[in-house]
Order: sequence, then C-alpha cells, then structure tokens
Amino acid sequence: MQNARDIGGYRTTDGRTVRTGLVYRTGQLNNATAADLAGLTDRRVRSVYDLRTVYERALGPDRVPAGATANWADVIGQAPPEVLAPTLTGGDGLYRAFITAPGANEAFASVLRSVIDTDGALLFHCTAGKDRTGWAAVVLLTVLGVDRATVTEDYLLSNRYRNARDDDPLNGVQQSWLDAAFDQANQTYGSFAGYVREGLKLTGAEIAALRAELLA
Repeated sequence: MQNARDIGGYRTTDGRTVRTGLVYRTGQLNNATAADLAGLTDRRVRSVYDLRTVYERALGPDRVPAGATANWADVIGQAPPEVLAPTLTGGDGLYRAFITAPGANEAFASVLRSVIDTDGALLFHCTAGKDRTGWAAVVLLTVLGVDRATVTEDYLLSNRYRNARDDDPLNGVQQSWLDAAFDQANQTYGSFAGYVREGLKLTGAEIAALRAELLA
C-alpha cells in the first residue's frame, strides 16, 4: 500500500502524545495484497473510510481487511468539474474545495466522529493518499493539539512516501496547497476553530472524546 502510515507518535502543545495503533492513513486499497490486508487485520483495523468519488471507486474498488466495516465519505464528488479535474494531483483550488465543496465538511466530520466510535483502529484513504487524506490527517492532528509546524511536516511526508521528485511536484504535495486550505477555513469561518465548530459541526463533547481516545 502506497503512502501508508500511522498518524500517532506526535507531541501536542500541552505535552501529551498522540497514541499509535488507532488511526492509519494510506492510498487506495484496490491493489492491497493479501499480506497488506492481513497486516491491517493484525493491527485491529475495524473501520475503513474511503474518501474517493463514485467514479474513482468504480475504477478501483476497495479491498477491505477481514473484520473491518467499509464506509464511504465522498469529499468532493459534489464539487464543480473544474475542481474535480485535479483530484489526483492537488492544487490550491482543490484544497479550498475541502472547505467549501458541498458535502466535504460532512465527509471529514464523519471520519473524525468514527474515530470515537470505532472499537479498534480506523483507516482512511483516498486515491493517492496525499490530498483528501492529507487534509483529514491535518484536521485530526490539529484538533488534537499538534502544532502547525509539526502538522505541516507530517503532511509533507507524502513527498517522501510517494518518491515525488522536484521536477514532478504533482506526484506529491506542496505547503502552499495546505496553506490555501487553512486560509479558506479562516475566510469562511473566521478561524480554524470556527471551521471545526461551524463547518464540521464537532461539539465540545466530541472534541473532548477525540482527545480522550487518542491522547496519552
């Protein structure tokens, strides 16, 4: 599986640590091998969230590990064509659509809420595991209290995991794209906290539950 990793291990600004073994991110699972799937089962992955469009899912249906429930949370399927076109490559417009596209907030929020409800580990993915998946990881880590610089560093790891070359930037990710998403959150909701509260509609109790679940 390409671009697969545990989101845990990071320190928060209040000195706590994001637990490992509870939330994983990766690229699409249609090419997952039997060994890959067995590894996910061994890691107690019980919920898989597919963030792709219906078209992408038809082209490459997921292979889900034994014992896991498959869920679909389409982030940008309701976005206009000019936003859908660069789905696999990124770009400022795509990242701003993570905040503004119809259905995007509900999709990202459903992943975060399921972290609380899943008895075991949760895995979320898109196609390349770098854009929609990257923003989902950024949101979760930021909500948990990981600082912006560390969150950005984690986001940029997709360049290493995908062997993105400087002369082929669209195979990877760029900090300017991430900055565009944060900027759009500020424009639309006044702040990142406003985006979480008014866009994702996460309650204070849900945020507290997420932190209780994932922080040590």
